[in-house]
Amino acid sequence: MSESIKNKRNSLKNSDSEEEQDAAFSEEQNQQIIDSGIVATNAKHSIHCLTIIGQIEGHYILPPQNKTTKYEHIIPALVAIEQDTSVEGLLIILNTVGGDVEAGLAISELVASMSKPTVSLVLGGSHSIGVPLAVSADKSFIAPSAAMTIHPVRLNGLVIGVPQMFYYFERIQERIIQFVTANSAIKREDFTRLMLQTGELAADVGTVVHGAEAVELGLIDALGGLSDALDSLYDMIEQQKRQT
Repeated sequence: MSESIKNKRNSLKNSDSEEEQDAAFSEEQNQQIIDSGIVATNAKHSIHCLTIIGQIEGHYILPPQNKTTKYEHIIPALVAIEQDTSVEGLLIILNTVGGDVEAGLAISELVASMSKPTVSLVLGGSHSIGVPLAVSADKSFIAPSAAMTIHPVRLNGLVIGVPQMFYYFERIQERIIQFVTANSAIKREDFTRLMLQTGELAADVGTVVHGAEAVELGLIDALGGLSDALDSLYDMIEQQKRQT
């Protein structure tokens, strides 16, 4: 339980009724989840729940009607989670259409380099750059109804048709392929084939893989939901404690 919640509850002990104390504590707890993602409950372990939803906003500000996850918010949050001794593990909930490639890779690299146990859960979808985000955790889960879109790197706006531009795209694509294959069990040739497949997407090159298929390919570790992800995270936390 965080210090702010403890202090809030202690300050109310002598001044309000039990019902008022409980109501104030519940409000404070809900605000704590909204502000920081810390799940301060009477659970087995103290974890942080990080949600990555909508479109990942990177170097350019997206229109206000877009639901976005801003990388300038996520990156310092991950640093804080890594340093916070009260947080024992990280649960990442993903439902994203993708977004900025470099921002998504930056977040993925931070998650992959954390010392605390991490688990990701794909709900709805984790498309495009959401694929590296899903596999960056120590253990990844996907809901049976969820999907992941794998496609080549794309760029909106003006593209100069010179060899250097296509070489640049190829190098970015290679960074994604290397990260995904290094952090999952999918084979490089399988991931590349899915990325470049034609005939499945209406107006693009690529593939949509669903829950069970993503597990069969080795892209995601297991099929499951919230309880499965939490059980796995708790097991990893306890195993890490035994080792230390």
